[in-house]
Amino acid sequence: MSQPVPPPSGNPFAGGDQFAPAPPPAPVRNNVGLGLLVAFVAALVAAGAYGAIGGAIEKEIGYAAVGVGFLIGYAAAKAGGRNPVLPVVSAVLAIGAVYLGQLIAAAVYVTKDSSSFTELFFQHFGLLTEAWKAGADGMTYVFLGIAAITAFAGAKKADA
Repeated sequence: MSQPVPPPSGNPFAGGDQFAPAPPPAPVRNNVGLGLLVAFVAALVAAGAYGAIGGAIEKEIGYAAVGVGFLIGYAAAKAGGRNPVLPVVSAVLAIGAVYLGQLIAAAVYVTKDSSSFTELFFQHFGLLTEAWKAGADGMTYVFLGIAAITAFAGAKKADA
């Protein structure tokens, strides 16, 4: 006596030798140099955007510091892989990017009506940093810390 044939399950890949071969595993990304380069470029771009937005609206936004940090960390890990150096370097670059963004914002704000941004930023950079130091308060440093934490977390999230 023959075995009863079960009804079709609705799965087109079920049964017999109809299984497709498994795709090859994704290549392991472990290019620290590329990750560092991408993090540096992301930091420069994010600093410019952070500064332009901050100078245009004449205030700092905490969410923008979060975005700067996350962008740097995520980009570094996506390009460089799981290297443990990348989250740390991303955090340091995020601090630098927010600091540079704050300087750009100050220069944009000061030069809205009068002088040239490039003249102030490149020829009087020391004066700009002194003004930043004089105006820095607790929230200024909170934004730097937020960027570092989110850069580290972004790098960890991207390589998970």
